[in-house]
Amino acid sequence: MADAKKDPHSATVGDLLDREQQRFRDTHPRSAAAWEAGKQHFLYGGPSHWMRRWAGGFPIYAASARGAHISDIDGHDYVDFALGDTGGMCGHAPEAVTRAALRQLQNGTTMMLPTEDSLWVGAELTRRFGLPYWTLTTSATDANRGAIRIARMITGRDKVLVFSGCYHGGVEEAHVEIRDGKIGMRNMIHPNGVDHSAVSRVVEFNDIAALEEALSHGDVACVLTEPLMTNFGMIPVAEGFHTALREITRRRGTVLIIDETHTISSGPGGYTAPHGLEPDILVAGKAIAGGIPAGIFGVSQEIAERLWKLVPMVNPRVRQSAHLGIGGTLAGNALTVATMRAVLEEVLTPANFELMIANTTRLAESAWGIIRANKLPWHVTQVGARAEIMFMPKPPCNGAEVIAGRRGDLETLLHAFYMNEGILVTPFHTMFLMCPATSPADVYRHTDVFGRFVDLVRSAGVV
Repeated sequence: MADAKKDPHSATVGDLLDREQQRFRDTHPRSAAAWEAGKQHFLYGGPSHWMRRWAGGFPIYAASARGAHISDIDGHDYVDFALGDTGGMCGHAPEAVTRAALRQLQNGTTMMLPTEDSLWVGAELTRRFGLPYWTLTTSATDANRGAIRIARMITGRDKVLVFSGCYHGGVEEAHVEIRDGKIGMRNMIHPNGVDHSAVSRVVEFNDIAALEEALSHGDVACVLTEPLMTNFGMIPVAEGFHTALREITRRRGTVLIIDETHTISSGPGGYTAPHGLEPDILVAGKAIAGGIPAGIFGVSQEIAERLWKLVPMVNPRVRQSAHLGIGGTLAGNALTVATMRAVLEEVLTPANFELMIANTTRLAESAWGIIRANKLPWHVTQVGARAEIMFMPKPPCNGAEVIAGRRGDLETLLHAFYMNEGILVTPFHTMFLMCPATSPADVYRHTDVFGRFVDLVRSAGVV
């Protein structure tokens, strides 16, 4: 890093961020005013507290969105690589989903009754992911909660094992990480009185020995994991780890839950199908219904039979059937099922995944070219239709390496610069996601902006 005392033209990352945030305020007056108005009625400024996290200092207020682009109320156009942090992976307002939603809106949205569309959806989920029995929920968080509850029911155990740095929605058991050798709350989540040591175990990702030891106590109902970690910076899976994970969980009688909420971007069958993974329970959500709130979980034949022994199928002679302790009146509603069918049948198709992955490869390769040309200690990781630029020399192996090497200041600066230049990435990490409508021109626009960001930080002497 250049010495600011020696170079009168140098600046700190903080200086550059101040400039970008001022530029954002100057060019987004209507969004700034709307944000101030929102603070009068929303607990954290917007309808969701996540919305306060954008690096400009306040979020843009969206006016419309179509395909891979968003327009804001200040008249700016953005190439959207955030895509609702995966919820919009189908693209904004895809015709097939809009058509299905309008049709179902005219025929009733929620009746707590199945529709014929559900028969097609169930069969397609089995075909894609390989698990025979499915349940629909209102979010991936709810799907994970349901999977955890089932695992506890059939094993009689109380603890859930997760990997440090993980994210599985609002699941309390996953709000932990290892930092400075101690287990605590992850990602600045505030304690809420829950004794996490009583409900969770946490080890580093890719650490087979630690996994073996943690499961040796016989009190872990399930391991909850992504196929590779995506929410702490992308952490690739080490060779042989999935084989060991599956062998150890089976030997220890622990249910293996694989959360594909992000990694469904790997292909039509997510990451699980092409890599031959064998989860006991598979979870997904976000994009699965084209942006309509939804989640899914599927269970193996063995898990289903163990559950049915505890909670048999409904006896029509008994008014109050046994309750699984999961679900909700809106779960599996007709609107969700109709849009889910449209997504699986017409949007997240093999042909569209080919397009999405090809554009991701273009983006990753062009970013790599800029990084190498400038001899920067950064890297790019790509998995299917998802890629991430990280300000570290090589991909991390676990959460500890992310904590030790991550440049959060540069990430924030990059995000603010991107917003000013018409590029959106998810504000929590520098991950890029493609939708079927993403074009090569959108990717080239990113290449230009990323190149100018590198010029900015190099000329300022911060890298």
